[in-house]
Amino acid sequence: MGEFKHLVIVKFKEGSQVEEILKGMEKLVADVDLVKSFEWGQDLEGPEMLTQGFTHSFSMTFDKKEDYIAFQTHPNHVEYSATFSAAILNIVVLTFPSVTLKPLPPPPPATTAA
Repeated sequence: MGEFKHLVIVKFKEGSQVEEILKGMEKLVADVDLVKSFEWGQDLEGPEMLTQGFTHSFSMTFDKKEDYIAFQTHPNHVEYSATFSAAILNIVVLTFPSVTLKPLPPPPPATTAA
């Protein structure tokens, strides 16, 4: 089995301090080595009919399911979850083994300055 993904799509409550929430999320994933990679984004293009008011998505990648399970009970995650949950009006969470059909190309070789 390949990597394990955790995808969260949220609609924040009116008046939520979204910038502070995002800083907290970035700190969380930086401090917890179980998270292999993290991406987030804010929808700017989708028509309301399709987005249904959801504005932000967060995607975490783990090497394996066991790392995701350990992350769920990690003290930093447990502590941050209370702050995050308090700001959420609505949420969709998907957690799944990843199937990669088109991997990212390798990075270009490093060059050295002369």
